[in-house]
Amino acid sequence: MTENAKSPKPKAKSKVVTSKKKLENSNKTEATVAKKAVVKKEIKSEDKLITENGEQITNEVTAKAGKRSAKSLKEEEEKQAKETRKHSADEEQSALPTGRQAESKEQKRKQKPARTRLERRSKNFRKSAELIEKDKEYQLKEALELATKTSKVKFDATVEMHINLNVDPKQADQNVRDNLVLPAGTGKTMRVAVFAESDDVAKAKKAGADIASSDEFLQQLDKGTIDFDILISTPANMAKLGKYARLLGPKGLMPNPKSGTVTTNIEKAVKESKAGKVEYRVDSTGIVHLGIGKVSFGADKLEQNAQAVLASIKSVKPASIKGNYVNSIYITTSMGPSIKINSSL
Repeated sequence: MTENAKSPKPKAKSKVVTSKKKLENSNKTEATVAKKAVVKKEIKSEDKLITENGEQITNEVTAKAGKRSAKSLKEEEEKQAKETRKHSADEEQSALPTGRQAESKEQKRKQKPARTRLERRSKNFRKSAELIEKDKEYQLKEALELATKTSKVKFDATVEMHINLNVDPKQADQNVRDNLVLPAGTGKTMRVAVFAESDDVAKAKKAGADIASSDEFLQQLDKGTIDFDILISTPANMAKLGKYARLLGPKGLMPNPKSGTVTTNIEKAVKESKAGKVEYRVDSTGIVHLGIGKVSFGADKLEQNAQAVLASIKSVKPASIKGNYVNSIYITTSMGPSIKINSSL
């Protein structure tokens, strides 16, 4: 016989083998199903226990997860307790006469009114606020005298000026920004650092700079040491400070030509910074926030600084603004009440 004639025999054997395997698999599945059924019966029998008195009680079989877990059983108990409380409250309400039911509903609706912002303040703040008339617009000097009286804190508080301008800061030409030297100073001792070449370093030290150096200054920045309030640099050295932008930028210490801290006249910049130079800029809502001195200055010195700030703001008025430029002006102290000033100054 040829090879082609003998080939069908192994196929028949393979069919027999596969049928046997199928039978074995079916027997196994039947056995596992039977085992699971037995386990379920055992669990159900464990759920019901009989006491010595013959009373039948249920024993909850807890599982790791699912409806029979400890967490889900506890949640179910809390839900049932909540429903029973609600049901009992409804029954009590329905048991009341009709008139009393309406009264109880009104009492539930009535809540204590929220306290005003002034009522939530401290006792000293409320006493200070009593000295100020709400709807009155004070003159500048009168407001500054009143601000010094309303400061009840134990430290020398800063007198702040907040000016609301009729500008849109999103417009490039209306982003009001400037810097000026306050005539009476800021009341703060500013630590000035200068990063420049050797010739300018000598001038900076002579002008009163606290720190003045060239490449040695960068070594301190590498360590993360910042012991100054203002940093002044020459235009030629700004390239070396570029890699420290992430360290200096968030703290507002990166030199900037607009603020006058990038300049070739190092001596003048140091003297102005020491004398009380301040920088202001409108925030996203168009308001300028600026400290104009300390309470210990007195009304006269504070008025000089306030007049200088108002003159600077008027000088940088955008050309596109028509009509009213200043909406409102307020004077306040650290942790003190605000005083409205006549904005037509």
